[in-house]
Amino acid sequence: MSNLIILFIIGYILYKVFKSYARFTNYSQEAFKNFSVSKESLQKSDLGLFVALVAKVAKADGKVDALEAQLVGIMFDDISAVFPEPSKTKDILKQIFDEEKDRSDNLEEVAQALGQAIKRDKAKEQQFMGFLIQLAFIDGEVSQSEDDVLQTIAQAFEFDPNAYHAIFDQFEKMMKNIHPKANIADAYKLLGVHESDEMSVIKKAYRKLVREYHPDIIKSQNKGEDYMQKATAKTQEINQAYEMIKKVKK
Repeated sequence: MSNLIILFIIGYILYKVFKSYARFTNYSQEAFKNFSVSKESLQKSDLGLFVALVAKVAKADGKVDALEAQLVGIMFDDISAVFPEPSKTKDILKQIFDEEKDRSDNLEEVAQALGQAIKRDKAKEQQFMGFLIQLAFIDGEVSQSEDDVLQTIAQAFEFDPNAYHAIFDQFEKMMKNIHPKANIADAYKLLGVHESDEMSVIKKAYRKLVREYHPDIIKSQNKGEDYMQKATAKTQEINQAYEMIKKVKK
């Protein structure tokens, strides 16, 4: 009888540990249902710290370009959707992004804070680091300033250098294999629009496709390792087609 009681207690403890672990390793509405949304609480959360790092990578080369801005805007929607009061959360995340993109003095501090928060979860480290590398590549190439920011973040995470270079090299190789559409007809076809369409119609189609294929930091938890690369490649193809059409239309 006593053995059954002990087994029950052990089982209960393991269950509680599992529940606690699951709550903090999955970004879902269930995990954040009791989260009190405020600027202070979001700034200290994993995802708030991550948004701050996204801001620094996006602005590392001196500007946030149009595609980066588009992807960051969609990311705000993705992240805020798992918190209570999504609209309020989204507004605060925008504030955090705008404040952090122009600051370089606290890069290491923010990266260390997030690194400490997720150090027991290697999958999450990989997910965040992969997304930041992906963001740097999204405009086609990584500048020296972007590379410096990424390296600082990786060091603060105590991220395995071999794993870092493996991710980086995979994105670099993938981007080299993305070729612009051979002609304008292919570009129209990719966006699913016609040459006679107004630019407003084409822009709407472009934004819809970017939203559909963008690398989603929330959904990527349940995807394979190549998810981010495929999403990035498709997003870059869509963007190149759109830029080609814009030049022709002008």
